Formats: sequence, C-alpha cells, structure tokens
Amino acid sequence: MTLEQQIKQAAIPTLERKWKIYVIHHSHTDIGYTDRQEKIEQYHIDFIRQALRIVNDAHNGVNPEWKGFRWTCETFWAVEQFLKQAGDEEKGAFAEAVRRGDIELSGTYLNMTELPDLQLLNKIHSKAQTYAKSIGHPIDSAMTADINGYSWGYADSLLNNGIGHLFSCIHTHHGMYALGRKQSPFWWEAPSGERLLVWNGDHYMLGNELGFCPGALGKYMIRDEFGHRLVEPANIHNQIANIRIHRYLAQLEAEQYPYDFVPMMLSGLPTDNGSPNSSIMEWIDVWNRQNGEAISVEMSTLSGFFARLKEEGTDGLPVHKGDWPDWWSDGVSSTPMHTQIYRDAQRTLRKVEKLDPGQKSVSLQEIEAVEQALTLYAEHTWGYHSSVYEPWHKNVQMLEVRKTAHAAEASRLAYRALDQVLLADNAATLYPGRPYRFKVTNLSEREVTELVQLKLEGWEPDELLNGVEVIREDTGQVLIQQSSHPQTIIAELKLQGMESCILILRPILAAQKSLSSLTSTSNSKLIGADQVYDMEDMYSLTTGGQQAPVSVCQTGLESPFVRLTWSKERGIISWIDKETGRELLKADDLYGAFTPIYEVTNPANPADASQVWSVRSKMGRNRKGLNVERSVGQLISVRAVDNGALYSTVELGYQLKGIAYFSLHLRIYTRQNRMDISARFHKESIWNPENVYLALPFTPGGTGPVTLFADKPGGFVRPWKDQIPGTCLDYSAVQSGIAWQDNDRSLLLAVPDTPLVQWGTLDYGTRKVHTQQTPDAQPEAYAWLMTNYWETNFKATLGGFYEFQYHISAGDRLSVEDMAVALHALNEPFVVTRVNEK
Repeated sequence: MTLEQQIKQAAIPTLERKWKIYVIHHSHTDIGYTDRQEKIEQYHIDFIRQALRIVNDAHNGVNPEWKGFRWTCETFWAVEQFLKQAGDEEKGAFAEAVRRGDIELSGTYLNMTELPDLQLLNKIHSKAQTYAKSIGHPIDSAMTADINGYSWGYADSLLNNGIGHLFSCIHTHHGMYALGRKQSPFWWEAPSGERLLVWNGDHYMLGNELGFCPGALGKYMIRDEFGHRLVEPANIHNQIANIRIHRYLAQLEAEQYPYDFVPMMLSGLPTDNGSPNSSIMEWIDVWNRQNGEAISVEMSTLSGFFARLKEEGTDGLPVHKGDWPDWWSDGVSSTPMHTQIYRDAQRTLRKVEKLDPGQKSVSLQEIEAVEQALTLYAEHTWGYHSSVYEPWHKNVQMLEVRKTAHAAEASRLAYRALDQVLLADNAATLYPGRPYRFKVTNLSEREVTELVQLKLEGWEPDELLNGVEVIREDTGQVLIQQSSHPQTIIAELKLQGMESCILILRPILAAQKSLSSLTSTSNSKLIGADQVYDMEDMYSLTTGGQQAPVSVCQTGLESPFVRLTWSKERGIISWIDKETGRELLKADDLYGAFTPIYEVTNPANPADASQVWSVRSKMGRNRKGLNVERSVGQLISVRAVDNGALYSTVELGYQLKGIAYFSLHLRIYTRQNRMDISARFHKESIWNPENVYLALPFTPGGTGPVTLFADKPGGFVRPWKDQIPGTCLDYSAVQSGIAWQDNDRSLLLAVPDTPLVQWGTLDYGTRKVHTQQTPDAQPEAYAWLMTNYWETNFKATLGGFYEFQYHISAGDRLSVEDMAVALHALNEPFVVTRVNEK
C-alpha cells in the first residue's frame, strides 16, 4: 500500500473539546552525541544568533509572517557561550529580546546526571538568574530534556535561585516517566518544605512527530502505519500532521486528561542539537487559519505556559515529596575510573573551600574553573551516538577523550588549588633537612578518630632505621603507630570537629630499640611449618601475654570488634558484631559481603556488530537480557598481609568470569568498629553488554525494623519510601554512601569511588516503579561498579585495572542528622601536610 493510500484510509477521530496547543521551540543540548563537543558549542552559539535574527525581523516588521515566534534557550550554558563571543551591540539586542519575551532563558545550566553535590547544583543554577537580573528581567521557569529524574535537593537548588517552575521533558529510552502519567502537573515539595511547580512532560521532540515543523517529521514515540520519510512534500506532511494531532488529542481525552490545552516541545530539525526554524511559525499560521476553530496552536515560552496553567488553579494539584531517581544515572558507571576521579576532585574542591573560606589563597576564578570542569563531566551526554556499534570510529574516540578529560581537568585544578592553600599555610616543599613535622586537620563537623598516614620520601627511612615515635606537638602525647611500608607510618589520632594539630616524628636511638621488634616462633599459635593457618588457636595469647589484635585463618578472622567467616562458594558469609554479638549480614541473602558479581548478555552471534548493538536495544529497563549469564565470585585464596597494633590487612582472592584478577583487601581496625575494603581487579575487555556489582547484604545488628538511607544532594532519603510515585526503584546515584539503622544500631557504608547503588533484584523480570512494590518489600543493596549495556553512547568496553574503596563503621544508633555527618566524615579523611618549622 502506498503512503497516499495509507493516508486516505487513516481514521481521524472526532474531538469533544476545543483545544489549544502551546508549542515550546528549543534545541536539545547534548554536548557531544551528534558531533564533537567544540562543534556543538559552535552550533549552539549560532542557534542563538539565528533565533535573535528571526525574532528581531518579526518584531521590526521585516518578516511579519514570523510574528509570534518564541525561542526558549534550553540551557544557560549555550547562552553563556554566546555571551562570551557576542559584541556589545549583539549582547544588547539579545537582552532586549529576552525582556520582550521573544527569547526565554531556562533556569537550568545543563541537563545533568546525579553526580553533582548540592553546592555545585546551587552554583550552576544561579547563573541564569544572575544574568537575568543583570538585564532587569528575572526568570521563574526552567526546563530539562532527555534526563528522567533528579535528586531531591535539585528542587531546592532551583527554588534557592528564584525558579518556581520546572518543565521536565522525559525520555523513556531505558527509562520511564514519573507518576504513571505524562503531561501532568504536580507540586514537588523540596527538603526545605518549599514547593516547586512541575509539569511532568512528554518527549522533548514529540512536536516534530506530530508535524509542527515542516521537513522534520519523526517516528520515535509515535509508531503508526505511516512509513514516511522525514522530509515529505508539504501536502503529505500536512495530512500526516492532521491525522497525528487529532489522534494525540483524542488519546488525551480518552485518558481523561483534565485540560483543554497541552504543551508540546519542538525542535527546528529532526535531531538533537537542532537549530531554530522560522518556517514553524509560517506552518502554525496556516494551521490556525484552517483549523484554529477546533485546534489552535501558539508558540509559547516556559513562563507563558506556566502562567496559563496557573489560570486553571494549582491549589488542588497533587503534592509529592521525595527523591526522583534518574533512570539515566547509570551512565556514571560506564566510565568508572573517570567517575572515581571526578568524585575525588569534587571532594578536594570542598576541602579547598573549608581550608580557605575567605579565598585568600585561591581566587574565585580558580574555584569556578574547577566547578566548570566538574559540571561538563557530570552533564548527561556520555559519548558519540555510535559508541557501541562502531567503537573504533574517530568521533567515538575523540568524544570519549574530550568527555573524560573534564574529570582529569577538574582533578588537576582542584589539587593545584589545594596545594596553593597548603603552601600558604606553611606547607614544606622539598629541601635538604626538611623537618619531620606534619599538620593534620579534621574538616568534619564531628569528633573523629582516624588512622593518619604520614608519608616519607624514598631515602628518608634510612635515616630512621631504629624506628620513630609519633608525638603530638601541642600535648606531647606519644601516639600508637604502625608501619606496614618503609615509607608510610600510620598513627591513630583523635581530633575534634574542624580541629588541627602538629605531629612530629622523633627518631629512636639504637640503644632504645626494643627486642619487641624481633620475632620468634610461637608456642600457642596453631600454624604449621608450611605457614598455612587453617585452624583456630586454643589460646589467643602471644609472647608477653598480650592478646593478639586480629586472628586470621583460612576460614575467617576475629578482631576485638568483629568476627568474620568465609566460604569458597559465597565469600564472607558471616559478620558478627562483637559489641552486640549479632550478625550484620542478612540471613536470606544469596551473596556474601562484597562478593563480586559479573553479568553478560551474549548475542546469538557476537561477531556480528549489528547483534552486539541490537541485543542491547531490547533490554528496556532491565539493563540486561532474558538470557543474561551471571557469574558469582568464588573465594580461591586467603592471605594475611600484615597484623599490628592498629590494624590488620587480609587479602581475599576471587575467581569469576569476565575478570582476570579480583581481590578484596580488608583493613580491620583493632581499636574501633570499622573496616576499610579495597576492591582491586583487572577487567577483561569484552564488547558484549556487561554489569559488575559488589553485594552489600548488610543489616545494622540491633533489634526492630531496619531502615535503609541513601545520602543524596540535599540530605538523606529512604529508598522505596522517600520517592515520587512512579519513579525508579532499581538504583540511584548517591553522594557519600548509604546507611542501615534499627532501634539500637547504625551501620554506615561510605562509597567514595562508585556512586551507583542497585536497590532492586538483579534477576531479569518485570520492573516495578515506586508504589508498585508490596508494602513490606525492602530494598537490597549492591554497589554497581560498571556497565556498558546502553546501545548508543556508552563506552563499548570496560577493560582495564581498577581499585575502588569502601569504608564501613558500626555503632550505637545515631540521629539521622548525626548519621549524615558521620557518613560524610568517613568520606573525608584528615588532611595531612608536611610543614616547616614554626
């Protein structure tokens, strides 16, 4: 059947209402995806120039047929780049067009992932409003496109900057809209208690599919009978547009949509990063003359649309409070090493700000340079559109290098700023005779006891052959210390919130050296001549009657605070908190603590590039295929690395598919209920879609119901509880980490390197959104280390060497506020600096 025959036979429904469609014309900002990042920047600068010419020609009567044209700048980033290049006259013309309402600014800077902390969100969301106020035209609305959610604090970051309305243009490619209904408004109550008016919209280019832009028909969300091309003759285009518009509005009526008006986002070309298109206004004018009595169309702005919405009254709209987890936050695990560098850079920047609050050593411009690099890495575009299908393509390589360079640049600039601050505070450079003095600062708001690393240069241990004492200079206290490496001395130090002190190293004279540094054979330690320690001691005593801090054997370990047991099949299967005698691992969990889990979904023919791509495109919201193969790490080796007064280190070796080498390094503290875990591994390079997780089957070990908390920008949230209905249950990106709490105990897990946490089951199946889970359902917890499942712009291979850190601490129940501060403290080790004499 020909297209003309399809059109002739197509049914056009009769509408019950007279409709008004508000078209919002914008360009979706993907920094990358369709072209090189610098080319995209150039395009968006010119898009604003094109829009300015169109609205001025309409305003001045040069092209009266364009009267009513409105352009919405989707991101202020594009405006910022334009203003950098524009001359004074062009800047003035742009400002005047904004004041007239012909061009509108969105209060958002870019379409972001959930990587930025609240400080960075507040900063970038201040930029559009700051400019708007400078030209005498404050703004009240913002939009996002493509992304499918935001951290709860995102709402406050907009409200804090005078933005009261958010238009969310979701994209259901591996994602889903909130509330179970698109094209619907609601009030989003922020953590502060203030409310943001949100329009939960449809796809950001649905207007193209409906036909509002000549020459830009699409077929992405709408899957009808028309096998058309993007560019059709005008009569065919208009006939398809008429059919689709009527069908869309009839569907709204059938779904009991409450209004007689609806907004529609629209691009000037059938692509992301598309230009303005003046012919849209001409098409609208023709449409209104022919169909305006039944369906009228008006090009609008965000603020114009929200003003119309408010005319209907908003007091009766539903109010939702809580997190809005972004389905697309999983992109951060497609470049896990650079995400790790990003997070370290963001924390380093916060250190700089705390150490130099008056910006005496680091300028505002230097701080903003770090923030800009952080922002560009955290923007939602993860690579070129064919990254998986043709990973060897030149654009794939160029865009990947440029994207990840932002994380490297943020790290470089943040550490340079830190060095400047420390130098201004008496940090010692390298010179002969440099004193063994170290300044240590606790940047947390709470009292913290920490193992401080005092690092020496390679030649310096020779000067300290007989050992050293670590002395706190202000009190003369000799600190307990341990050294597992010649160039590192580790001492235990307690500091109050925001307190600093000086530690000095005092060499021990040869005559003072104790025989305690020498070892002999033990008469009570049940280890054989083969040095295999696979039995438990009958007497837990060592020479001198001192109790051994940590006992390690082939099946487990015991410290003054914990007793761990492991097995070949599941790894760490028991984690007893000796302070309570209770188990910290859930009894019914399938996997042991920090057990690595690898998944791969193989196409029928892995050698066929099209199948490598197509197997990914059918995954939907599962992030894996029905035929997913899962490999669980098998424990194959146990090695005690060191054992001292402050801590012991044990290495657990695992074997699993997809990973050539995997080991867990456990640092068990002897004087506090804490453990540091380091996952070190070599990931094989595999083109097929993969996921790598670490199991976190923890429970706090007290009594009563257990509540799981996640640290998000803006504060703690409870996954599966503090969420907007219809939002993602399976995973979200966190900041400092997660915590479990019951009536008696709190268990904190800091995740400095890997922000993505999986809450839902790993099994393939029907995915649920918030409020669809059973009332008694509880989230699981897995660190989602890496993924390359996305068929377009994720990095195709995850191969390489990695090390990711985790810190776990157990104790008495804390308030939610104290728990948040304590979790942040776990992620913020003391700042240690070698310093000069006074």
